[in-house]
Amino acid sequence: MTSSNQLDIVPSNPSDPSHGVGSVGVDLTAAYRDSNIDSLLDELDRELVGLAPVKMRIREIAALLLVARLREAKGLTTERPTLHMSFTGRPGTGKTTVALRIAKILHQLGYIRKGHLVVATRDDLVGQYVGHTAPKTKEVLKRAMGGVLFIDEAYYLYRPENERDYGPEAIEMLLQIMETQRDDLVVVLAGYQERMETFFHSNPGFHSRIAHHLDFPDYQLDELMAIGDLMLGQQQYALDADARRVFAQYLERRMHQPHFANARSVRNAIDRAKLRQANRLVRQGGTVARDELARIDAEDIRQSRVFAEEESAGRRVGGSRSDSNGHAPERDVAKGPPGTVDPPARRPADPPRSR
Repeated sequence: MTSSNQLDIVPSNPSDPSHGVGSVGVDLTAAYRDSNIDSLLDELDRELVGLAPVKMRIREIAALLLVARLREAKGLTTERPTLHMSFTGRPGTGKTTVALRIAKILHQLGYIRKGHLVVATRDDLVGQYVGHTAPKTKEVLKRAMGGVLFIDEAYYLYRPENERDYGPEAIEMLLQIMETQRDDLVVVLAGYQERMETFFHSNPGFHSRIAHHLDFPDYQLDELMAIGDLMLGQQQYALDADARRVFAQYLERRMHQPHFANARSVRNAIDRAKLRQANRLVRQGGTVARDELARIDAEDIRQSRVFAEEESAGRRVGGSRSDSNGHAPERDVAKGPPGTVDPPARRPADPPRSR
């Protein structure tokens, strides 16, 4: 391994008398410590609230990869583990963040050369005319080599209703690379669970190449509040007791409305509250204390259209009208890394794709 930050395990020599059964054991504790995996997993715990099953699965994958390296070092027959993955879940459940962490873990253990993440969607891979798809897909694959390619809304690569669609060309290229270049590229396919199941059923070649399926559940109210606290703390804002109570009421209502996007909706709600707070302070004028600059009041949250709709006529959010401050209705749009587009979440049924 070339990187000084990667785990350095020297393979054993078959001609060495100590090689084979009965040879000197391996200090797993030291190997785990030297791999620096624990710090990466702790970082993931700090960044993401909840997701206990996902985090446990990542720890299991990391342990598998570490032991595989140790087996290799002791001369035991060791096939390279299949690392392609599928992430299923609604928008804002942490799929891209987890993919970033997995890229770092794989790099740390020497399974990929660079440890970077490339995020792509159908628009990045599929062309609009003959001869356009291959160069687009090749360019994305070239950028992703040595790292992790995260394909969001992967099911949109396959559109059987359109006989002239060029998605199958991109699928064929991806399948070939996932098999022939699996030592240098890890592919993560992501999207809604129901649609991914249909996609895999229609494209069994993908399903057979995926080793790890991770499902990202929706956040519960207490988890959404914890996410809000984390975001506010990072931005040096705070809610007083009354504001926290109103924010919880807001989230409880918002969770059952169209276009809810989990952590993404929490972030958007905080952004809107900051907008109202700033507007309130400017209208107030005069000298403003430091604590006031950092504090979001209950009224900054209560002015949301989520409450206004309920108080006026109980109509659902989603119209084109603005609230009492001229703000647009609550609608959470994607704000992930460049290239990431999640469809709006609709409960209980999946929504149509929005672009």
